[in-house]
Amino acid sequence: MGMNLKKNIAGNYTLPLLFLALVAVNIFALQFHARIDFTNEKRFTLSKASTRLLQKVKEPIVVDVFLKGNYPSGFKRLATSTTDLLQEFKEVAGANLTFSLISPTETMPETSMAYSDTLAGLGLIPINLTSQVQEGQQQQLVYPYALVHYQNKTIPVTLYQGKTPLINFQELSSAEATLEYKLASAISQAMQTEKPIIGYANGNGEPTDIRTYDLVQNTLVPNYQLFTIDINTQPVVPPEFNVLLMVKPTKPFTEDAKFKLDQYVMNGGKLLFFIDRLEAELDSLQKGEVVAYDRDLKLNDLFFKYGARINGDLLMDLQCDYLPFDVNGNGQFELLPWNYFPVLETQANHSITKNVGFVAARFINSIDTVEAVGIKKTVLLHSSANARTIATPALISGKENETSPQSEKYTRANIPVALLLEGKFTSLFANRLSSRMSDSLAKYDATFLPRNTTDTKIIIAADGDMVLNSVVRGAEPIPMGMNAYTYGSQRQFPFANKDFLQNCLDYLVNQNDLSEAKAKDYVVRLLDTKKVAEQKTFWQLINIVVPAFIILIFGVGFQWWRKHKYGRKG
Repeated sequence: MGMNLKKNIAGNYTLPLLFLALVAVNIFALQFHARIDFTNEKRFTLSKASTRLLQKVKEPIVVDVFLKGNYPSGFKRLATSTTDLLQEFKEVAGANLTFSLISPTETMPETSMAYSDTLAGLGLIPINLTSQVQEGQQQQLVYPYALVHYQNKTIPVTLYQGKTPLINFQELSSAEATLEYKLASAISQAMQTEKPIIGYANGNGEPTDIRTYDLVQNTLVPNYQLFTIDINTQPVVPPEFNVLLMVKPTKPFTEDAKFKLDQYVMNGGKLLFFIDRLEAELDSLQKGEVVAYDRDLKLNDLFFKYGARINGDLLMDLQCDYLPFDVNGNGQFELLPWNYFPVLETQANHSITKNVGFVAARFINSIDTVEAVGIKKTVLLHSSANARTIATPALISGKENETSPQSEKYTRANIPVALLLEGKFTSLFANRLSSRMSDSLAKYDATFLPRNTTDTKIIIAADGDMVLNSVVRGAEPIPMGMNAYTYGSQRQFPFANKDFLQNCLDYLVNQNDLSEAKAKDYVVRLLDTKKVAEQKTFWQLINIVVPAFIILIFGVGFQWWRKHKYGRKG
């Protein structure tokens, strides 16, 4: 009797105990978030660099993600992936990291402004997205951005940089692959107590006017200590510069200036060039025609020694940006493709260009690699599969657009226009150091180095306009990479020029060594859309009916077992 009573009591408490255990597990799961990563590419595992960074968080960080809305499934997945990743960040950073999913149309607290207005003020342009629905195609503005707030800093993050207004699942998957790097990099920038030092050369006709507004005010100043330097008057390039940036010089370089650049590199300095070898400007074209000719910057021998050559040709591409042309001569302008403004492509061959969208260029040259012992060369930007080059000097006229380009001439593919050079460089002056140069070094207690003692990096892009912004309405700068003639229209497209520039700087500076996070890749495992449409009802039944049937069978079986075991003994 006593044994039966104990069994009955145990049986009566089984369900309540199971219920309490289930509640406890759910409460625990709400407090502690974890998952086991079974993917081959370890897509759900934080890199060691990201973990170390998040462990340093000691003050509140707030992340706002602007992907809340009735978006297509691809962007809903991107929003879910972003919030899941931020939850992983929170597990490491603790209560100091909070995040929220916000609709751009929502009104900001204590103000009548919508979040979309603030994003536009930061130069974050929405994507005019075209998506396929049952009724046809629909268009909507999507802001694939996040803002990282830390103390008094706000760092914008581009979560998705599409190459076209149409949804591309490959690009969305690639965007998911770089989420960790982009968000960790933004947090790293926000937490910087001492910013890296960037030198901006201005001694050879480099622009310092409103065309550099986005470059200086929105890219360099918020993230770096920025100093200008005239290498013609300064005795040396300060070794404290993490990177020396040279944008669109227009005056030839003297031997002394090249010697200073060379020794800066030999001492481990890093150079980032955006060079226009040719003299060809849009302003001249708008007056009728322009002659593209060599500026003769005297940098060819320096680049050649380091392993690169900017050719004296001009790249033309069928994949290009638009310009307005008076087609009929009646003063009514029409936007037409302009083959001298190529839209450049990137490859997933390096962390600088991985998952970076199209980059816009103007009157750009091709680049070749040349033999340089010990130097690794990586192509960062190249033309499309339908391009050509023409010799210079060349007469360029707007009348060329009166007829369609002859496609059969555009037969060259992937013409390089930007290179990364890495390794131990040999000095241009290794066998021709003059006594005057030697005396100049001795005056400042410096020693001539004929070769690098440690590895360093140089990036050369054959277009100076790539990182300059256009101006509209006389004096209003627009974001880098935006076309002034399509800006504000349905044809506007936010090219990835700023992303490319920022990635170049990040790679050269290499703070917190987040390259492991950037190197992540996702394998796209897409469903067969035809099978989904054909078997939709079947799989819906499987997912809804089968689980309910299993629970019903389990309930009936459990009651039968309980009655069979305890009924007759009661």
